[in-house]
Amino acid sequence: MTDYHMLINGQAVSADESFDVLNPATEEVIASVPKATSGHLDDAVAAAKAAQPAWAALSMDDRRAIILKIADRIEENLPELGALLSSEQGKPMEGFAGLGAMFEMGGCLAWIRYTASLDLPVDVIQDNDEARIEVHRKPVGVVGSITPWNYPLLITCWHIIPGLLAGCTVVAKPSEYTPLTVLKAMHLINDLLPPGVLNVVTGSGDIGAGISSHSGIDKIVFTGSTATGKRIMESAAGNLKRLTLELGGNDAAIVLPDTNIEEAAGKIFATAMINNGQTCAALKRLYVHEDIYDEMCAALAGIAASVSTGPASESPDFGPIQNKMQFDKVCALAEAAKADGATFMTGGSPLDRPGYFFPVTIVKDIPEESRLVQEEPFGPILPIIKFSDVEDALQRANAVSVGLGGSVWSSDLEKAQALAARMECGTAWVNNHAMIQPDAPFGGVKQSGVGVEFGRYGLVEYTNIQTMQIAKG
Repeated sequence: MTDYHMLINGQAVSADESFDVLNPATEEVIASVPKATSGHLDDAVAAAKAAQPAWAALSMDDRRAIILKIADRIEENLPELGALLSSEQGKPMEGFAGLGAMFEMGGCLAWIRYTASLDLPVDVIQDNDEARIEVHRKPVGVVGSITPWNYPLLITCWHIIPGLLAGCTVVAKPSEYTPLTVLKAMHLINDLLPPGVLNVVTGSGDIGAGISSHSGIDKIVFTGSTATGKRIMESAAGNLKRLTLELGGNDAAIVLPDTNIEEAAGKIFATAMINNGQTCAALKRLYVHEDIYDEMCAALAGIAASVSTGPASESPDFGPIQNKMQFDKVCALAEAAKADGATFMTGGSPLDRPGYFFPVTIVKDIPEESRLVQEEPFGPILPIIKFSDVEDALQRANAVSVGLGGSVWSSDLEKAQALAARMECGTAWVNNHAMIQPDAPFGGVKQSGVGVEFGRYGLVEYTNIQTMQIAKG
């Protein structure tokens, strides 16, 4: 097995203890990774803190040029990184609709290069005989990045690239389930950055908690569960860290009776099952009007019956659920739905083979109070709920404590947009779902998070405002 090391102050660093990383398709160990101590974290924060003033002193164009070289370096190693990602995360290289490991790799390049094009101009709000008043954006300092296991490298890029562009330095912690691709990529780009600008420590929740509470870290960027986000928010209070938290969702879609089922079914399926359903903004609750309910259920079940689930070596449409904890949750939610009397049109039980394989599952005739409707499954299972009154559907869509995304499907765009505007979510789609892009801000409301990512809106979250008043009289 390849040796993996942390990255601290530009150096490869090992540890006395290590932890194993599994391939979720085989449940076999594919690598051992250093288990960081609090001392390693202190060293990484100290390195980032020491490197930050000089990094911030570079012009934005100088930092931009380095970031573009980072994209080039990752592109040069794309096949190797994609294969490594597939082995630790489980997603096929291509997969359904080409949304597998190489799709994530392409997303990394798109986000890095677009983010590098952004700027932070000085905002002049007064310039007269009395005074000139300017609003400057200054880097917040040292950023702690904590990333999940569903899109390991892509979300790392979402976290670190705007921070680097803004003049921050970074201490990153990848998920203990999927640290390999991040470590490989960060070591590949290490020589492009001054020592200490980008550091990577590996470990479990105790290191994440250490980052959250560390007095030397000025901002936390976290993608993950609402429960963990709340703990981070509490820990960050010690030095009033700035926070960007992209937390759990349970996205609802409302399908109106004038929807063209033939056109919509494929998009609904793809946006519900993207990354095997392991996507924060995937469509997770589908409310369909009674006039087209049976037809829509049949169309989605037909697509589900046509796809394959298996290990990447078989070039399937979908791979395994990434880890046993999530696999067990999906299994439990499916069993709860069965107990509630729901009808399973496809799937419903794990595959009888090694690995965390659960087939694409379409569930209809399910009560609103079922756990599968009320809880985010984060897996390849979609409940379809019938409604007769659109106001009732909207109330049910908004009744949960989270609000990441939502969508409305209809042939009448004006009517759909008006309804989508009433959904309590950070992003509302019309005739689409889960589609994000690097220039459009993305974030949640209610308990789905704090702040936004992407584009200029996301970039400014890595900065503090300094108002400069220059008296002329």
